[in-house]
Amino acid sequence: MEFGNLYIIATPIGNADDITLRAIKTLKDLDFISCEDTRITAKLCYIHDIVCKGKLIPYHEHNSYKMLPKIIKKLKEGLNVGFVSDAGTPLISDPGFKLVKAALENNIIVKSIPGPSAVTAAISIAGISSDQFNFIGFLPKKKSLRIKKIELMLNLNSSIIIFEPVLLAASTMPNLTS
Repeated sequence: MEFGNLYIIATPIGNADDITLRAIKTLKDLDFISCEDTRITAKLCYIHDIVCKGKLIPYHEHNSYKMLPKIIKKLKEGLNVGFVSDAGTPLISDPGFKLVKAALENNIIVKSIPGPSAVTAAISIAGISSDQFNFIGFLPKKKSLRIKKIELMLNLNSSIIIFEPVLLAASTMPNLTS
């Protein structure tokens, strides 16, 4: 039996229309869609007429230990599985690397469906040097660890990009009931 493929699919950052045509086509063709938050992915699918009922598999840092073997099993059964994060390109500051690593260790082909990236979007409009930059991701939550991390960056001779979590108000989410 031939294994399925794992697709790493970039999703829009803030505006649902920023998804690529290739991402929409891939999401429509998949057997399963693994995602950080099924509610967010279901909304995106609804907006783009992608049937996702029964296809969504929650996969995030809190359940990855449990869901990873289940996803790998589906791939070994020949099913195609996509992985999306809530926004942007997966594996940038999210637990998707464990899934990709496990797929590669099991000789499963991993394919990239590129699209929006918060890192490149941020540096392109920040007015800072973009020829060299360090991407730090999210800083630790604990104050002492945050300070220690920032101190390590003081001597870097390049632009530095740090992610900071932002909570969106419910009113910014699309209304799917109308």
